[in-house]
Amino acid sequence: MYKLSPLSKVVKLALFSSLALSTVSTQTIAAESAEEVERIAVVGSRAAPRSVDDSPVPIDIIGGDELGKNASTDMLDMLQAAVPSFTVKQQPISDAASFIRPVNLRGLSSDSTLILVNGKRRHRASVLAFQGGGINDGAQGPDISVIPSSALKQVEILRDGAAAQYGSDAIAGVLNFVLNDASEGGSISVRQGEYFEGDGAATVVDGNIGLELTENGFANLSFQYKNADATSRTVQRNDAQNLIDAGNTSVNDPAMVWGNPEIKDDLSVFINLGLELNDQASLYAFGNVSSRTATGGYYYRNPQNRGGVFTGDANHLVGDLDGVGVGVECPVLPLTPTTENILDNSDYQLIADPNTAVGQNCFAFNEILPGGYTPQFTGDIEDSSFVAGVKGEFKHGFLDEVMYDVSGSVGRNKSSYTLVNTVNPSFGPVQPSGLSFDTGSYVQLEKSFNVDLVKEIQLDGGQLVNVASGIEIRQESFEIIAGEDASWQAGPLASQGFSIGSHGFAGFHEDAAGTSTRDSFGAYLDLESQVTDQLLLGGALRYEDFSSFGDTTNYKLTAQYELSDDISLRASHSTGFRAPTVGQDNVVNTQTSMVNGELIQSATYPPAHPVSIQKGATILDPEQSTSFAFGAVYNDGTFFVTADFYTIEVTDRIAQTDKLDIVASDLAPLTAAGVKNPELLGTITFFANDFDTTTTGLDIVANYSAELFGGDTDFALAYNWNETTVDSVATRLDPNTGAALVATSDFKISRLEDGIPKHRATFTISQKWEDVSTFIRANYYGEYLAVHADDPGVSETGDSAITIDAELSYSVTEEFTVSVGANNIFDQEAHRMPYAGSQDYAGGVFYETSPFDFNGGSYYVQGRYSF
Repeated sequence: MYKLSPLSKVVKLALFSSLALSTVSTQTIAAESAEEVERIAVVGSRAAPRSVDDSPVPIDIIGGDELGKNASTDMLDMLQAAVPSFTVKQQPISDAASFIRPVNLRGLSSDSTLILVNGKRRHRASVLAFQGGGINDGAQGPDISVIPSSALKQVEILRDGAAAQYGSDAIAGVLNFVLNDASEGGSISVRQGEYFEGDGAATVVDGNIGLELTENGFANLSFQYKNADATSRTVQRNDAQNLIDAGNTSVNDPAMVWGNPEIKDDLSVFINLGLELNDQASLYAFGNVSSRTATGGYYYRNPQNRGGVFTGDANHLVGDLDGVGVGVECPVLPLTPTTENILDNSDYQLIADPNTAVGQNCFAFNEILPGGYTPQFTGDIEDSSFVAGVKGEFKHGFLDEVMYDVSGSVGRNKSSYTLVNTVNPSFGPVQPSGLSFDTGSYVQLEKSFNVDLVKEIQLDGGQLVNVASGIEIRQESFEIIAGEDASWQAGPLASQGFSIGSHGFAGFHEDAAGTSTRDSFGAYLDLESQVTDQLLLGGALRYEDFSSFGDTTNYKLTAQYELSDDISLRASHSTGFRAPTVGQDNVVNTQTSMVNGELIQSATYPPAHPVSIQKGATILDPEQSTSFAFGAVYNDGTFFVTADFYTIEVTDRIAQTDKLDIVASDLAPLTAAGVKNPELLGTITFFANDFDTTTTGLDIVANYSAELFGGDTDFALAYNWNETTVDSVATRLDPNTGAALVATSDFKISRLEDGIPKHRATFTISQKWEDVSTFIRANYYGEYLAVHADDPGVSETGDSAITIDAELSYSVTEEFTVSVGANNIFDQEAHRMPYAGSQDYAGGVFYETSPFDFNGGSYYVQGRYSF
């Protein structure tokens, strides 16, 4: 199962590092108060946990209570409000990306940020963001929305490349979710809220309890249960309204709904356990079980002009039920440029009339769907994880006084999809499963085993050097479970031009079903030393070997220099990598996308598939990064400010290609390669190492505390400038002729460069008295490229905007607190789409790429009981 050579390297490096740790004493760390603990981070260094201002790399620490000060109960929205360089968007009509939204840190894709829970790697979600929009196009990151704020002690955000310390994905940084470890007390809260528009009502119940696990341990349990109604920011489409005006009573108003999906039975349970066995060893374990069901709509299929179902080329599709050239021939009906009601057209009336010879043998979909249709998409998401380990200190032998941590973990995420109110067009009037389809599932499964060793060594000159080393063995698998037969089979009308598979989201074909697996091995060596009273230096080296693409070695250097007791300078330089996910290497998917106002069925194939190879695909290589950062810290006890400049170069950046047409010259090579019916493919995509980019930015964080207005006042400012430039675009070659194929579009490049605001800031004022506390937060979003449905025809520069959030809390008793609050309290609108773009076919009022919630202002009321 494992290759000997890289494993030998791992073992040798681990043993060498362990032996090097065997000479002197370890450092004892103790926090003097609970307040100090809240300012201590464990990410960014393998040495002892340290306060944020003593770190050679920028780290934000956000307490669980601070995250809860938000109208949204989604962890993604909470983080965006607290960290300006962290962005996330609502994604309506984006297949599974509507349910597991991709995120960005420092303008890089969601799978370029490593997610940890209690310092251990979190497994990925099974969802790939096929319509993730620009930066996240094709990303596959973890689902952190399942983590409730009630389960958290704090969140640590490392804003610096750290692949040399933690492995793949840490190009942009690291998010470490630290679970609550209290052994007593707890809380339960109930929250109700909705948008100012009167929709999207959400009810959330969450709680936490800490229990003693014998006299030497703790068991901390948390849960969250949520239901949220869908929202609608929809305008009736012109084509649908024209049909209604002409007398078609089968068209809904609105014909489609554009907004947030409905969330039902969203339940997440977390447990965190710890038990001290003796002064040398402690056991720990934590994990979660989570599930939810989300339902959203798709685009409306017009009965007159929707390609691939009702029309083919320049003609309306009319199916010959007894076979072409057999019996009465069916008419070929040309499209007309009018908007006349399809039911009033005499030709179509003839087809719909079963009493005529033509009507008995010919079929058009307006016979069973006279008003067209809008598919509804449902995703059932299941997520679970379990991590267990032992940590402590060796007291004897050659490992005496070495700190150790040995752990194993397993994480699984499954997303199952169903589609209703749609058809498999190729089956014509006889739909085997009616108008609903089980389209299949994706499953992501990850297992890992880690050994980490740390010791502090005193050199002859008196300097202390913290030495850390470890190994990691991981196995990742991505499984495709086929949908029901009717969701992917070719029906009798396929040869006449009717598209194959459940329309909107074709079921996973039985040939695509199966499990793909990848193994990886890693080893690291991490050194850090307080060289002088003023100078701290650190370095890390990590080697990893993957069964899919080979090995990679990365390093990191850090430094911090204290100019005075209040001022210090810091810098870092590192290389990093992001391994292509197993899903990106092996996924098969068919989705419907908007291209120039038309819905196009497009299939995604693995890079090694003959269809992808025909279009120039090659085996995916890992992304490689080089980062530089320089910053300054000032802290005099009441005023704290940091400023950090960074640049991140990423080569071989992985993305989903533009949609590529299968043309006549492709058919013979594809047939020879064993591809069935290549003439029915239409357009395809795959994942490729398509770009080299450079991201440059500046983070400024400032905090000031004072006693004002008879209470305690805190001021917090955070600002991020972030700009990405595409340096080069890969060239793909035709495998048969060697000719250059179509290059990546300028529009896709512009989405990478301008898809999120270059400037983002928050300013918060918090006030606390004995029984009353309040805060007000201003959020600034700079200009951005506003896009709808990834369609170049509906895009423009979105306006900058400021939104205001506020909350007021009153402690009725020592145990019971009531809070009222609102996000976007003045109901700042997102950037509106032009009339033609939104009503001709898009159906939405606002651009979906708005950096803040396009649904508008929202409010909430919460009661919280603590014990």
